[in-house]
Amino acid sequence: MPDVLLASCAPALGEDEDEPLLVAALAAEGLTAEAADWADDGVDWGAARAVVVRSTWDYAPRREEFLAWARRVETVTALHNPVGVLTWNTDKRYLRELAAAGVPVVPTAWAERPAEVPAALDRWSGDVVVKPAVSAGARDTARFGPAERVAATALAEQVLASGRAVMVQPYLDRLDAEGETGLVYVDGRFGHAFGKGALLAGAALGPGLYAEEEITRRTATPGQRALGDRALAWVAARAGGAPLYARVDLVPGPDGDPQVIEVELTEPSLFLTTDDRAAARLAAAVSARLGPPPAPRPGAGAAR
Repeated sequence: MPDVLLASCAPALGEDEDEPLLVAALAAEGLTAEAADWADDGVDWGAARAVVVRSTWDYAPRREEFLAWARRVETVTALHNPVGVLTWNTDKRYLRELAAAGVPVVPTAWAERPAEVPAALDRWSGDVVVKPAVSAGARDTARFGPAERVAATALAEQVLASGRAVMVQPYLDRLDAEGETGLVYVDGRFGHAFGKGALLAGAALGPGLYAEEEITRRTATPGQRALGDRALAWVAARAGGAPLYARVDLVPGPDGDPQVIEVELTEPSLFLTTDDRAAARLAAAVSARLGPPPAPRPGAGAAR
């Protein structure tokens, strides 16, 4: 059994560009690692010294099953990020907490019942983005113009029928030219930034595992760094410590100032290819958290 199991999912095996870089960097730290499907009952998660959640990109349609798996794993070995963080972060209603704490977040209207959809859609007169509060890879997400409220309502009602709350956000026009900026943190410390091209052209995204994105190297501005650091400090205070990895996604607001659109703590691509030292930083952080090999635990069992 390897020292580290990288939790993935069956459709993502071999598809995660971060994975071979991280495996090689862990090997340089003297640690063996391999990926495994989180939903595979045959995996002995407890035999690894740590489980690092990486490309579990299929969790959203079965979130409760995924969280139950995480709880079982955490009883038998170290889990990063921990289940408390995963539980909070897999429902995007966490953005309400960030906004309430004064962190600049993309304005969002929420609908948890069909009767709340019209008011959420009418909050902005221009283009809006409709998406589920529980999703991954931008699935079931679409941009709608002012004349497309019927289609927007249909998507919102479809999301509600699946048992998920609906988010409605204004489409930020600066995205078309500037795209998103992702800030990657390891153990609470900023590592690197990347750029992400505008994704929404109008049609709903899904049902694929993830949406193809244009990713580039990018240098974060002082304002972006300040906002990312602020968001991560709040997360660390809430979680009782910095998570092993985090990604803060920022978009330009109407005045150009950055706003948080997501804080990714569950299964984000970290785009290790966009920084030559990124994989080494993450591997070193994993190694530091493991420490020296522990003495054998009598009676240690498997989480299956």
